[in-house]
Amino acid sequence: MKQTRWYIHPIFVFVLSTVALAISLILYIYWYVSVSAGLKSVIQRYQLDPDQFIEANTWVVILVLSLLVGIILAGILIIFIYSLKILHLYRLQHNFINNFTHELKTPVTSLKLYLETFARHEIPREEELKYIGFMLQDVERLSGNISSILNLARIESGVYKGEFTPVNLVEFVQGFLVGNRHLFRDCDIRVENPADKQFFYPVIASLFEILLMNLLINAIKYNVSGKPEIHITFEQDEKRLLIRFRDNGIGIEKKERKKIFKKFYQGRRHEEHIPVGGSGIGLYLVQHIARLHRGKITADSKGPGKGAIFTLRLPHRMDKREKP
Repeated sequence: MKQTRWYIHPIFVFVLSTVALAISLILYIYWYVSVSAGLKSVIQRYQLDPDQFIEANTWVVILVLSLLVGIILAGILIIFIYSLKILHLYRLQHNFINNFTHELKTPVTSLKLYLETFARHEIPREEELKYIGFMLQDVERLSGNISSILNLARIESGVYKGEFTPVNLVEFVQGFLVGNRHLFRDCDIRVENPADKQFFYPVIASLFEILLMNLLINAIKYNVSGKPEIHITFEQDEKRLLIRFRDNGIGIEKKERKKIFKKFYQGRRHEEHIPVGGSGIGLYLVQHIARLHRGKITADSKGPGKGAIFTLRLPHRMDKREKP
């Protein structure tokens, strides 16, 4: 991205405008006080009637002027903060476009290479099936990225169609894992329900599946172990249902725990300090879907290399008869 010249940088413009306004106020007050003092001196010297002149309360005028200047400064500050947010969003969007273009181009290039290989060479069936498997992975990667963009647009615009239907969340999650086991065949994913209860909650099934998919994919992507492990645990207190997603991944640094839910933000591997890759909207989607379901998603970790815990909190009152 092109570097902004220092003399048109928002911070420099804001400071310059504030200083200019403050100097103007000081000069005006100085002039007003000088004129008022001079006018009083003339009145006393020539023994004129003060009632013949327009009498003004100097300090009232100064106070009103100060309030007006304060309002102007507040407006400038609000515009300044808004401009910085826009600039930050632009930078994130710029990075997103670059990274997402790479995410789209890589599988397309791979698919082209495999297809050219099939067109030019006779390949044994065993090798052919292996390459077809790689191609299917690339297609799934492309499909996932495109779906993320489409879902983001529909959710943010509020036009996502779907009805809330009460489901048993434990069975829903188990069914989701069974239906997508081909995506998680190299992972150890367990669903734990220590209280052995049924937790019914109204959800938009398609959206809740997106939430689960993004949380699981995120846990797998930020994992350097030989076999990713994810434990999905259902817990409940008096007012909330807690669904925890524990993994054995690279963990989350404390300063990143809130940033990871921001739009276009991409986490980094701690030992390499480079982005892992992806669209940067997975956890942003998770946050929005949780809010649509009147819930909240938070992230926690004991530190780099010690895994992460994502907790989905949903309003779900405990039956008094079941209270321990």
